[in-house]
Amino acid sequence: MSPQPNLRLAILALALGSFAIGTSEFAAMGLLPWYASDLGLNEPQAGHVISAYALGVVVGAPVTSILGAKLPRRRYLAALIAVYGVMNLLAAVLPGYGTLVSMRFLAGLPHGGFLGVAMLFAADALPRDQRAKGVTQVLLGLTIANIAGVPLASALGQGLGWRWGFALPGVLALISAVLILRLAPRVGSNPNARPLVELRALGNPAVMLTLLVGAIGFGGLFAVYSYLSAAMLATTTPPAWAVAALLSAFGVGGTLGSIQAARLSIRLGNFRAALVLMLFMALTQALASAAVGSWVLMIGSSFLLGLGSGMVVPLQTRLMDVAGEAQSMAAAMNHAAFNAANALGPWLAGMALGAGWGWRSSGIVGVGLSFAGIAALALAWWQAARNGQLDSGHAMQNRSARS
Repeated sequence: MSPQPNLRLAILALALGSFAIGTSEFAAMGLLPWYASDLGLNEPQAGHVISAYALGVVVGAPVTSILGAKLPRRRYLAALIAVYGVMNLLAAVLPGYGTLVSMRFLAGLPHGGFLGVAMLFAADALPRDQRAKGVTQVLLGLTIANIAGVPLASALGQGLGWRWGFALPGVLALISAVLILRLAPRVGSNPNARPLVELRALGNPAVMLTLLVGAIGFGGLFAVYSYLSAAMLATTTPPAWAVAALLSAFGVGGTLGSIQAARLSIRLGNFRAALVLMLFMALTQALASAAVGSWVLMIGSSFLLGLGSGMVVPLQTRLMDVAGEAQSMAAAMNHAAFNAANALGPWLAGMALGAGWGWRSSGIVGVGLSFAGIAALALAWWQAARNGQLDSGHAMQNRSARS
């Protein structure tokens, strides 16, 4: 049975919200050289704008999951993405560095709650054999954002001023909110929802160790990517289209990387797939460091960095396996973990730049964080083996065949 036309449009409205979120989050990295110049900031100071957003996601994910546990999902999702849109527009129009940092922190608060519940909403709205399709369609907004939305926001930022790069996702988020209210099914709240059950996910060692792997291991990718466009402009003389190409290359790599990561997880299991992908990430971060000084090689390194971002797939799958009844909290906290990495990576790379280590240092920081993530993965593997919770590629294939 195929989904009803209005249901398809509702899922597209959710995907538009994820597109706005992906555009805003990653455009802030691509726009860093322009708002740094306009506001008279050095690169480490400008990196605080990125870290503030990431910290907002970390704080907001558990809070919104608890507050929204008993609310109707349609209104809850519309409210979250509307708040997201307003905060992005305020970041675009209000003056000053302190205001920009504050608005980016507030914009991060709805991020994890919206994406986590949107994926569950789309999955529950479709027949059981199409649940994965609903999740994929929502996440497709994030993927397309890196291919089209982020380069467009960067182009607007270069041509009309960096504030337009925040205004664009702000407007798109508000459109998404209106469409969700008009198109999403009117499903009542869940009177049996228990916020404290969701909160228990934070006391589950398997969940927390999986989140730790993402929070540390993904920090290496953000350490490099956050300063990639700034490094290109500082060390090369690229053509006007090169920054947009750099950002698009990352998005294309991320799309292909997610597809391959799903296949790898099915074949090898979540732990082995995560190990392979983190080793690959360390390699690509080293290559990105070596590519600094050549804008052509830097575009190529951006594509390779994007391929490694598929590590989100085995970690998300692992969380679904161990979260039990706390699926909403786990889904939201997964985004919080990656944004903790988004705070950690640029902060450490910014310290290296501030210490005068040069633009290649972000790649070195990235490699170090990737290997720290591998250490966290080993700890998570040990805990899973001790409790009989290890997966395998063969087992996953059997589950896939039965579903």
